[in-house]
Amino acid sequence: QVQLVESGGGLVQPGGSLRLSCVVSGSFSVVYAMGWYRQAPGKQRDLVATITSGGITNYGDFVKGRFTISRDNAKNTVYLQMNSLNPEDTAVYYCNGRILLYGSNLANYWGQGTQVTVSS
Repeated sequence: QVQLVESGGGLVQPGGSLRLSCVVSGSFSVVYAMGWYRQAPGKQRDLVATITSGGITNYGDFVKGRFTISRDNAKNTVYLQMNSLNPEDTAVYYCNGRILLYGSNLANYWGQGTQVTVSS
């Protein structure tokens, strides 16, 4: 059983910062690409950022240099540092991982999501 558990969401004022974390736990062989996605009420789930196991990153256009994704492979953890937050960043943020199980195929896993609210 593989689990992705996010933490670090909450309420922040416009212009503020938050750092999200996502830990992969359970029995698995390798964690490949990981990423963050977000979904606001009534909207589709959008890519925020992804990072390969080698550290290559990709960001959604709306990030515009405000967010930084990083990972600690030894801890099977991915982070999202979010700065200069604005109300449009309010959403549930989901962690995603491409994970290879022992004796199985590569599969896509999602966390349960963490709420980020930007409001004064």
